[in-house]
Amino acid sequence: MSSSLKRKPPKKKTSTYKDNSAKVLIIVGIAAALVGVIAIIASAVGEAASSKTASAASSTVTSGSTAASDAASAAEALSGASAVSGAESVPDTESASGAEATAASAKLATSADDIEATAYADIKIKDYGTVTVALAGNDAPISVANFIKLANKGFYNGLTFHRIIDGFMIQGGDPNGDGSGGSDKTIKGEFSENGVENRLSHVRGAISMARSGDKDSASSQFFIVQSDSTYLNGQYAAFGFVTKGMDIVDRICKDAKPTDSNGTIPADQQPVISSITIREADAASGAESAVTSAEAPAVSSAASASSAG
Repeated sequence: MSSSLKRKPPKKKTSTYKDNSAKVLIIVGIAAALVGVIAIIASAVGEAASSKTASAASSTVTSGSTAASDAASAAEALSGASAVSGAESVPDTESASGAEATAASAKLATSADDIEATAYADIKIKDYGTVTVALAGNDAPISVANFIKLANKGFYNGLTFHRIIDGFMIQGGDPNGDGSGGSDKTIKGEFSENGVENRLSHVRGAISMARSGDKDSASSQFFIVQSDSTYLNGQYAAFGFVTKGMDIVDRICKDAKPTDSNGTIPADQQPVISSITIREADAASGAESAVTSAEAPAVSSAASASSAG
């Protein structure tokens, strides 16, 4: 009879060494793979960084080039502006002298000291005396030539100052004696509003051409400014300055009894211009060089408000 108790067969042993070797190989493989991946990533990162650095460097160069270009352009522009400015202020004697002459001519003339007198006019006024005027032929050539021509012809002899406003001016030279007349010729108004530069200012002592609303209507009438009236600058043609006799102008203004606010003087009260004598500038301190018109009696005329001046 056989026993039921059977002996267990011995357990089969596996090789631990082989198993461990396989595991090690797997781990090593994984590690190698990881190292490879890391190397690839590192390489990629390095390339990206290098590319970025290169790009940044390139950008910096480009930017620097642009900045340099901009700076050069700005410098060139500034240099151009300086060159233009320099052309105006070149330290050249002739250029500097010319600039000074231009600046001097642009300055307003406010007395005979500020002009180059080309002639002198002695305006003899009956019962008062003589008012001497320096004429600025270089600044108002048309007005001066016209005034001299009329004076030398004796046109003003016996005419009057028909309009007088104390604190403003005295006006005369009208053959009608009321502000409505003139000679047979009108002249161009030499003042800025009429397109002509005239640096003579209407200050006390200035002599200027009277006119109507027409800018080119001046003829024979003139006025002598008693008090500064510079608001007239640019609107009337000043052509000289009184050098002697403003005290006479003041007395005439003080004595005047105008009939209205426009300075209208009755005909029998109008101061008479006995004569106007023209002297050349180089003879100003010596004998009169031009023809002196004979004195004439006063011209009697109707008095009315003058629109000239």
